[in-house]
Amino acid sequence: MPSAHATRNIAVCLWFDGQAEEAANFYARTFPDSHVDAVHRAPGDYPAGKQGDVLTVEFTVLGMPFLGLNGGPQFKFDEAVSFQVYTRDQAETDRLWNAITGNGGAESECGWCKDRFGLSWQITPRALMDAFTDTDRAAAKRAFDAMMTMRKIDIATIEAARRG
Repeated sequence: MPSAHATRNIAVCLWFDGQAEEAANFYARTFPDSHVDAVHRAPGDYPAGKQGDVLTVEFTVLGMPFLGLNGGPQFKFDEAVSFQVYTRDQAETDRLWNAITGNGGAESECGWCKDRFGLSWQITPRALMDAFTDTDRAAAKRAFDAMMTMRKIDIATIEAARRG
């Protein structure tokens, strides 16, 4: 039987150290329009595992296809790649931020955080993006300066800065 992603032309492959299924399940619980599509076991031994171990996991996060590969400890995620998630309001921002940082993740600056698997996320309220693109460049600068002092983005503070 073809895989769940057989009809797609591209998917992001994420290299995990034995945690691909755990990560896929976490993302499926955390983000809307997200689910685990298929779990594939290794047909033979490989450098990071044995026959029958979970080798790859097909999953969808926010409607985007991913492939998790249990490739071993050789490669680690870093901030050169991050996933920017646009949020509607403070409640959604707080929920996603807390899910990522409160389950073994870590906070960073300006809306960035890292999950327990090492992936970097930008939890970005649409209000922040609207502020940055304001045609009133002074208002955009005030919002930007306010953001530079934050870890998790506080929409009320961004909007107050934007108003001056």
